[in-house]
Amino acid sequence: MWKTLRDAFRIKEIRNKILYTFVMLVVIRFGSQLPVPGVNTSYFADFFASQTTDAFGFFNAMTGGSFSNMSILALSITPYITSSIIMQLMTIAIPKLEEMQREGEDGRKKIAEYTRYLTVALALLESGGMAIGFGGQGLLVNYNAGSVIVAIAAMTAGSAFLMWIGERITENGVGNGISVVLLFNIISSLPDDVNTLYTRFLSGKNVPVAIVTVIIILALIVAMTVFVIILQDAVRRIPVQYSQKMQGRRMVGGRSSNIPLKVNTAGVIPVIFASSIMSLLVVIAQFFNVNYNSIGGKILLMLNSSMWFRMDQPVYSIGLIIYLVLIVVFAYFYTSITFNPLEVANNIKKQGGFIPGIRPGKPTSEYLNSILNYIVFIGAVGLIIVCIIPILVSGLFNISRLSFAGTSLIIIVGVVLETLNAIESQMLVRNYRGFLND
Repeated sequence: MWKTLRDAFRIKEIRNKILYTFVMLVVIRFGSQLPVPGVNTSYFADFFASQTTDAFGFFNAMTGGSFSNMSILALSITPYITSSIIMQLMTIAIPKLEEMQREGEDGRKKIAEYTRYLTVALALLESGGMAIGFGGQGLLVNYNAGSVIVAIAAMTAGSAFLMWIGERITENGVGNGISVVLLFNIISSLPDDVNTLYTRFLSGKNVPVAIVTVIIILALIVAMTVFVIILQDAVRRIPVQYSQKMQGRRMVGGRSSNIPLKVNTAGVIPVIFASSIMSLLVVIAQFFNVNYNSIGGKILLMLNSSMWFRMDQPVYSIGLIIYLVLIVVFAYFYTSITFNPLEVANNIKKQGGFIPGIRPGKPTSEYLNSILNYIVFIGAVGLIIVCIIPILVSGLFNISRLSFAGTSLIIIVGVVLETLNAIESQMLVRNYRGFLND
């Protein structure tokens, strides 16, 4: 990692791209400090402190704290992420979009344009829900039509601005711009996390106890990071052999290849889907001031991850079972719409290839499907382990969820590896150009 960065800074072209990315991220941090006109900037910070639930915790981490501060970037890039997922699902479900995606660069540009429109629509919907739902409860200093429109316009513009910055980073910087922005938002919450750990585990402790505590915390973080790296990079390679055929006066083909099937095929999507569904009812309940002492309120608390693993209230941990089932279900669901074993088997057959020991066609499809079902389950279990550990620590020690743990850690590791690979690819391309010029 450090060698890659050191070598990258020696190359002027890549160094300028890295600096460009850094400047764009600095602009984002300035934007996160600009409050939405007419709002009470401390409303959500006080609101979170008074709640027993943590429905907005992950969302606030993804915004880099802009949500709790109610800045113009309060929605962050979550509308874009949601619209990208929706467009990906629609591409599978709608034949016209699927055909458009196969058209090459022009088709992908059209889909990207539709994604932008959908992003703005979702931003309008989300900002409208916040301004209207919480405006009369104290979010807006003066709750009227004018202040609601201004708040909606400011938050929607902020989300569109972040989308634009992400695209500029992709074109002129390094890595996937949207992913880099998301990574930067999560990392920006690290100082608060360090303060939380210090206050809960180190404050007031004597030196020997503090040293042991620090070692345990660092060891846990390193172990989780290593585990996530292994989970992200784990691949099951299916060997494919291509038959020789006569072309002109010589035999061609006969090469060997493989189909790389990622263990964590769905990435962090299953966790995001599961968390969104679990927190949806809790978020809706916030609008109606549900009494958590009632039966309905107790059921809602079961769906809230901040109530799990509480030693004084173990009954609420029943909701954890639903959460785990949802992760597994969405892991299989998302994989099924992004990887088609029958299509892959047919492509291999058309190219004169076969998996050793497996007949081409339907038997190949069935073999790939059986392998896929096996590794998807392993990937889902890996995701569950990563997500359960921070929830367990949060419940047992009664601390707020850390932004760099669980789902956020998967995002951090994934984006860092992706960005480093992008830098290495650009360095490799530059070396090829230099070789050709010589």
